[in-house]
Amino acid sequence: MSIVMAFLIGGLICLVGQLIMDLTPYKVTPAHILVGFVTGGAILSALGLYGPLVKIGGAGATIPISGFGHNLAQGTLEAVQAKGLLGAFSGGITAGAAGIAAAVIFGFTMAVLFNPRG
Repeated sequence: MSIVMAFLIGGLICLVGQLIMDLTPYKVTPAHILVGFVTGGAILSALGLYGPLVKIGGAGATIPISGFGHNLAQGTLEAVQAKGLLGAFSGGITAGAAGIAAAVIFGFTMAVLFNPRG
């Protein structure tokens, strides 16, 4: 059942992004969606609304880019509680370090292995 819920929650998050791009009267690019979802995930996390979504959807809520915003916000909140104001500057980066490192390493590896078109 957890796989089904992850699929549904992740699919709904992607559906929202696609609907925003298709139905808004002005040009919304994937970059706009990226920034909006990271920001939205962080705001929903800070308000305590994204945590329950993660409990229901598991990887379906943590893998999309909104889950990265949630991860940054939670890392910042935890670091602020542990280190005070300094944690506001270091917590998000510490929490997101594994994802950032993986993106850089895999991106570099793919760029070395394959020739881009165009």
